[in-house]
Amino acid sequence: MYEDKRILTAREILEKDFKVDARGYRPQEVDQFLDMVIKDYVTSENNEKKLINEIRALENDNAKLQAEIRKLKASLDIAGSNKGITNVDLLKRISDLEKVVYGEE
Repeated sequence: MYEDKRILTAREILEKDFKVDARGYRPQEVDQFLDMVIKDYVTSENNEKKLINEIRALENDNAKLQAEIRKLKASLDIAGSNKGITNVDLLKRISDLEKVVYGEE
């Protein structure tokens, strides 16, 4: 899913020492180091956005699946409540209806 492509660790940033020349730190060295830090942060931000989008998609899928489970459980409950009705019961009802419709009492 996500590969850690960071160049620097927090410890490396914390422990980084720049060499001092006659006028202070070497600007090129500081710039190179800061470029790596910026690259790491941009990569981290992009990965974070990607992961947030994946989480949202998974949450939506989860909600849909939970709704489907509720619907299927309700269907099972309805089917289970009709379980007590047998073919004999249905035939008796049909027979009673025929008697009423055709007047054969």
